[in-house]
Amino acid sequence: MPIRIIVVDDHPVVRDGLREIFSTDEAFEVVGEAADGPEALALTRRTNPDLVLMDLRMPKMSGAELIRRLREQNPGINVLVLTTFDNDGDVLPAIEQGATGYLLKDTPRVELLRAAQAAARGETVLSPTVAGVLQQKVRSPGQTLSRRELEVLGLIARGATNREVAARLFITEATVKTHLLHIFGKLGVKDRAAAVAAAYETGLLKRASET
Repeated sequence: MPIRIIVVDDHPVVRDGLREIFSTDEAFEVVGEAADGPEALALTRRTNPDLVLMDLRMPKMSGAELIRRLREQNPGINVLVLTTFDNDGDVLPAIEQGATGYLLKDTPRVELLRAAQAAARGETVLSPTVAGVLQQKVRSPGQTLSRRELEVLGLIARGATNREVAARLFITEATVKTHLLHIFGKLGVKDRAAAVAAAYETGLLKRASET
């Protein structure tokens, strides 16, 4: 069975190019195109694709908002961002909202096809510069955890697996792992148990006996 994919980009020439790339590979079936977020949501409801390949900055809806709504609409869907923007103001919100992967538009054709196959399996795929942005973020200990990171850590503290956390929060397992990397970096720890212990010690989490 080919991977069913939709292409979301506000530039027709880009959509045409991506359709050509994926249509000539028997591993994929392009089931539709959209020019903005509302179109993408409607198209996804109609076609139920395995993978949404999307730009980040489009009219009518931000990329992060589109990812969030796609994940709410279909928690099992995988989203691969393909954009020209690699700063943390673009990367982090997209990953936070559940993007499975994040590539730049200068990615070679062969690598794009390989990454799309991996993303359709739910594997995290990141361009080197994007991976660098995330690594830089987790190298800065002592930062305050985001609301989502606290939600993830709270579920982990109650014994939830990555899969259970993903299902509860309507995000991918890959996104849970990314959140855990952020948490480890911010708390200066190396594993889940140490993160939970540090969160209790610093008051980020409260034990049941304290509530």
